[in-house]
Amino acid sequence: MSAAPAMSPPESNAVVLLRLYVAGQSPKSVAAYGNLTRLCEQRLAAPYRIEVIDLLENPERAREDQILAIPTLVRRQPEPMRRVIGDLSDGDRVLLGLDIPVTPATANP
Repeated sequence: MSAAPAMSPPESNAVVLLRLYVAGQSPKSVAAYGNLTRLCEQRLAAPYRIEVIDLLENPERAREDQILAIPTLVRRQPEPMRRVIGDLSDGDRVLLGLDIPVTPATANP
């Protein structure tokens, strides 16, 4: 019997594809988008792409990533897929949940 191959961490130069599922301009959706863009700009070490999907305009898109609550952030690439639900205000928890390589947080002077 052979052991299962070990999973390797995502390559640091691979593009991180993030999908943010929202419901129009609701306060939680707006907060989630703002928190996500700030987090990506400040902490992501890898190149990234954010795709925002408004389920009020495209409800059928929820089926593709099995979205049950909004806002939901899905890391589509690199695989395996990961999800985080909520307004994404806790950046460390979001990064941990998505298993994304980050740059070290800088200390405020």
